[in-house]
Amino acid sequence: MNRQWWQQLHSFPPLIWIILIGSFFGRGTYFMVWPFLAILLYEKFQLGAAQIGLILSASAVGAALLGFYVGSLSDRYGRRNMLLAGTTINVLAFALLAVAQSLPVFIAAMTFCSIGRAVWEPPASALIGDLIPDKQSRELALQFRYFLINVGAALGPIVGVWAGLSAQQSTFGLTALSYLLLSLAFLWGFAHTESGRLAHKRRNANVTLASTLAVLRRDQVFLVVIIANVLTLFIYAHLDSSLVQYLTRAGAPRLVELISSMILVNASTIVLLQFPLLQLMRNIDVNGRIIIGLVVLAVGQLWFALNPVNWFVGWLGATFVVSLAEAVLFPTMSVQIDRLAPDHLRGSYFGASSFYSLGWSVAPLIGGIVIEWWSGAALYWMMFCLCGMVFVLYRLTAHLTRPEWPESSEAVELRPDATPAQ
Repeated sequence: MNRQWWQQLHSFPPLIWIILIGSFFGRGTYFMVWPFLAILLYEKFQLGAAQIGLILSASAVGAALLGFYVGSLSDRYGRRNMLLAGTTINVLAFALLAVAQSLPVFIAAMTFCSIGRAVWEPPASALIGDLIPDKQSRELALQFRYFLINVGAALGPIVGVWAGLSAQQSTFGLTALSYLLLSLAFLWGFAHTESGRLAHKRRNANVTLASTLAVLRRDQVFLVVIIANVLTLFIYAHLDSSLVQYLTRAGAPRLVELISSMILVNASTIVLLQFPLLQLMRNIDVNGRIIIGLVVLAVGQLWFALNPVNWFVGWLGATFVVSLAEAVLFPTMSVQIDRLAPDHLRGSYFGASSFYSLGWSVAPLIGGIVIEWWSGAALYWMMFCLCGMVFVLYRLTAHLTRPEWPESSEAVELRPDATPAQ
């Protein structure tokens, strides 16, 4: 980390730091218990794998569609109101999840958790682009946000185990408190900082959902990228609830310790290796970095498919490989959307990236069905093959066209050979 790197961080406006720090605390308290939610549902309500998968999936599908609409609204009406709405929904949702005792209340709370995240995530990412005009500094901010999210994910299970909070439902109250503080910080930031007041005034009354859809239909590269990244998130998401269900039903020894260790390996790998890996690949273009990440992700799926259930260290090794892929792929995906998005539609483009969560949301359902009808190993063989399909989609983008943007020439180019649509 050179001096210029620190200077760039120091120059971030206060609202950017509110987003970064809020993401850290929100994700840290979230990871104290969320990975154990499948176990809670299994033990509390004796649900089957497919039923748990359906609940986890259904709670996020509507949120993915809502995220796109919210992104468009933030372009038209500004980021502030959407950010405040999203954080407020999260406060109420996680507070409800902390006290829910019946299955319908659990499902409602989980649905609102997904909606709250869909409402605040696209405007938060778009705001980073609004407030940081320099492309390299924006890339650093997006990568640093992902870094802090994973620091929170690493510390959450550790603090939870130390405090005796892991796998306890009431811990979601801490997540609600984190989002309450974040909401108050947004109120202060937009009212009392120069960048916040300017950001609050920034809006484009000409942006409508219909006009945004018309633009996106012409952006062939972006549409294929969205499909490819939905599939990538679908593949990766089986590291979460599907793997927990697989290990639970296969009778893996020391299950809670294993899950906690896998979460720690995952987050620690991101924390320690994200910036070194991205620095190592700094001269590789965005698509090249993603292709490398996909190859590593495929290796991880193959390891999961072949690993014996009782080999504790083997599960940690496979998690490490998938985490290496994540360290490259996920920060690069955020940079990818920022590079693709024109200035006047940045919220809409980040909102459209909410469709990524469709891949994440259907993974528990598909994973649960495959595990229940076939096996966990069969699931990961399928994911290995699906990595090849994503690779083909990314190769296809080199032959597709993009619209020309009169408002911003910077957003036209994702790769050097991009061909503008006529």
